[in-house]
Amino acid sequence: MKRRILLAISVALVVVGAAGCGRGRLARLNPVDRNVRQVSVEDYVDKMKAGWIGQMAGVGWGGPTEFRYNGVIIPQEDMPQWKPGLINQFEQDDIYVEMTFLRTLELYGFDVSIRQAGIDFANSGYRLWHANRAGRDNLRSGIAPPDSGHPRFNKHADDIDYQIEADYAGLIAPGMPNVAIQLGEKFGRLMNYGDGLYGGQFVAGMYSEAFFEDDMIKIIEAGLRCIPKGSQYHECITDVLKWHKEHPEDWTKAWQLINEKYQLNPDYRLFSCSGPEADFNINATINGAYIVMGLLYGEGDPDKTIIISTRCGQDSDCNPSNAAGVLFTTIGFRNLPEKFKIALDPWGKFSHTTYDFPTLIRVCEDLARDAVVNCGGKIETDDQGKECLTIPVQKPRPSDLEQCWEPGPVANSRYTEAEMSKITALLGRDMSKAISAFAPGWTIVKCGDDMDPGLRERLRGRENVLVTHPLNQEMGCVLSRTVKLPRDKPSMLKLVVGHDPRGDWDLIVRANGQELLRKTIGPEATTVGWTEVGVDLSPYAGKSVKIELVNEPTDWRFEAAYWAEISLLSRSRRR
Repeated sequence: MKRRILLAISVALVVVGAAGCGRGRLARLNPVDRNVRQVSVEDYVDKMKAGWIGQMAGVGWGGPTEFRYNGVIIPQEDMPQWKPGLINQFEQDDIYVEMTFLRTLELYGFDVSIRQAGIDFANSGYRLWHANRAGRDNLRSGIAPPDSGHPRFNKHADDIDYQIEADYAGLIAPGMPNVAIQLGEKFGRLMNYGDGLYGGQFVAGMYSEAFFEDDMIKIIEAGLRCIPKGSQYHECITDVLKWHKEHPEDWTKAWQLINEKYQLNPDYRLFSCSGPEADFNINATINGAYIVMGLLYGEGDPDKTIIISTRCGQDSDCNPSNAAGVLFTTIGFRNLPEKFKIALDPWGKFSHTTYDFPTLIRVCEDLARDAVVNCGGKIETDDQGKECLTIPVQKPRPSDLEQCWEPGPVANSRYTEAEMSKITALLGRDMSKAISAFAPGWTIVKCGDDMDPGLRERLRGRENVLVTHPLNQEMGCVLSRTVKLPRDKPSMLKLVVGHDPRGDWDLIVRANGQELLRKTIGPEATTVGWTEVGVDLSPYAGKSVKIELVNEPTDWRFEAAYWAEISLLSRSRRR
């Protein structure tokens, strides 16, 4: 009876607002024209703002449990306690990655090319993992999208990455599922493919619906309409809906069924980066199931929703972040419990972005306005002077069905030399001070952040040692210098190099692009971790030559290069 009364009130509110756009938690189809939906700009912003708070609350609350419980339910006593200060999540990849996409849209609009989107993502400076990292590494090595996310080049293509960062796409596309889907085609393909892509489009589709609906089953079904039916992801979410219906009072029974089919059955882990039998499972599919578990069994309660999504385990900060974001969007900022708002630092800057919270909200509003107009909608003012978004109803058009374990052909997409010049992140860590102190006249580019590169006072028995590291698995760190070699005296390059005790690396020496030496620097080639290398430069006598020394990756294990000496020596000719 209580539910019927609330529903009647909400419908009445919409009818009253038919001349304009109404007000209240549930903005629905316009009773005058059922081909459009309407929501006031004020209510849209309130809900969108709540969606961001939900993401921050979910990832902050679940953060301490992330991947500490794999293939098991987190015990209730191990669930962290909420503290209001946890809302300030400015250093989380669950949050800051999608702001790179927002910035691209802010600068170039919705018509931005996927190649430009890839350049912007390649230039991001924050730490990444799994599909995000592999995709960005591909972009930086010249593999342009969509190939950067294709399984041939990205072994993490079915991982969770676009799913955890797709919230933005729904938050700027209220009632516009096709906008959310197409944003996935543009940004999700930078790092994902198949179910890895569909997970993000599903999440974005739920957000898009959450501005007009608060029934979680209907919201989840709306998300499902945004992805192809033949996918394992669609099958999984459909299963969760069925198992919730069969066990509405016991979420642990549904969890067991999910675990048996999507964790323990290798047929549903055909492209798992950790292997089909590992406890660790970062596939989008099973983690998407845990998002839905929170939404269904949370019954509209913020705490219960976050706790259940978290206790399902695996990526147990990302999943409650998505779940809380969708739920909070239905609730709206003004109606959220104070404990999720009271400690928010509005001026905190999200890592490696230009956004604080007020700027983020403004940019999202501006983009949503653009999206509405681009889709043939209108921004109107009602009789009370309030702006209203009038949005044409869209039938979702899902992406084509594809599977990471049986992928379609690659696009053979590569960045041009001009495009590569725009990827300034290829310069890597700024090592200018270190190289100037160690070897004046030399420069360093493409030095990665791993293993803390820089100048060491003492290392492995040597003093004043320079440490470098490859930029990524495909691209080595390059030390270079252009010199004019004497005509009358043969020249030689002398290097004293070493390696981390736990790994090795390939030393490559090039002169004017010609490879003169390739040598693995590891235990078999060194004495107490060090070796002296000499390279004859006499063929370049009297010429200007660009010398490049490359710290090339091998098997991506502790591949720091140790440089104890870099010298150019001249020798008298023998008579």
